[in-house]
Amino acid sequence: METSKGLAPISSTTARILILGSLPGQQSLSASEYYAHRQNAFWPIMHDVFDICGDYETRCRSLMAEYVALWDVLQASERPGSMDADIRTATAVANDFETFLEAHKQIRTVFFNGKKAEQLFRRLVPDDHIVGIRLVGLPSTSPAYAAMSFEDKLDTWRRELTRYLRGIEVCYE
Repeated sequence: METSKGLAPISSTTARILILGSLPGQQSLSASEYYAHRQNAFWPIMHDVFDICGDYETRCRSLMAEYVALWDVLQASERPGSMDADIRTATAVANDFETFLEAHKQIRTVFFNGKKAEQLFRRLVPDDHIVGIRLVGLPSTSPAYAAMSFEDKLDTWRRELTRYLRGIEVCYE
C-alpha cells in the first residue's frame, strides 16, 4: 500500500486562524492544490465568506490576506483512495503542530473541515501544543459528505467564520 503524503501549509506568520482538513484526496495531491476536486465546497464557501476568487495562487494569497492558514492534520498515511474513511489510522503521522504553532503565535482558533480531521487532531496532537487555542468542528466540504446540502454547509461555515471575523474587528476597535 502506497503512503499518501500531504501538502505544505498555506500560511503566513500573521495568520490568526487555521483551517485543517484530514489529508488531501487524490485529485488534490495530483494537482498539488488544496480542495482541487471540482465538487468540493471549500473554495465556493471561501468565495462567499471572504470574496476569494481567481486562480489557485490568487485564492491562496487572498486567504492569507484574511489571516487564514490552511493545512491538514496528517503529514502522511496509507489510504487507498480519497475517502476519509479509508485513512489507515495505524499508519497516520500528524504534521508538526508544535513547530507550526510556535511560528504562528497569533493563531487562536482552529477550524476542522469535517469530523475526521477533528478526530485525528484530538487523537494525535498533544494538548500542550494547543493551549489557549479554540477548536471548532465544521461540516466537511467534501462532496462525499452528502448528509448536508451545500446551502447548509455554507450557512454553518459562514456563521462560524463570521464569529471569528467579529472577534478580529473587536480586537482592532
